[in-house]
Amino acid sequence: MSKIKTARFDASRYLDSDAMVAAYLNAALAESNADALLAAIADVAKSRGITRIAADAGLGRESLYKTLAPGSKPRMDTVLKLLRALNIRLSAEPANAVAA
Repeated sequence: MSKIKTARFDASRYLDSDAMVAAYLNAALAESNADALLAAIADVAKSRGITRIAADAGLGRESLYKTLAPGSKPRMDTVLKLLRALNIRLSAEPANAVAA
């Protein structure tokens, strides 16, 4: 009997376009779960290079890892710096908006 080898799924490997990143983050936002959003942002940062994103956000690499760790409660200004470094813009719409 042969053993089947599996690998852990790594979403960052598939975030290869701005459209894919936007769809991924929008799905995380739809969850209304801060940890899910931070995990998605971490995947995007990993896909673009943690060291570069940390530097662009004005954070140390280790600080970025702590900011994006499960259960962390990062400051809003830190999240905004990180999103800016990722070239991501968030927008708001009414929750009861009907798609046209």
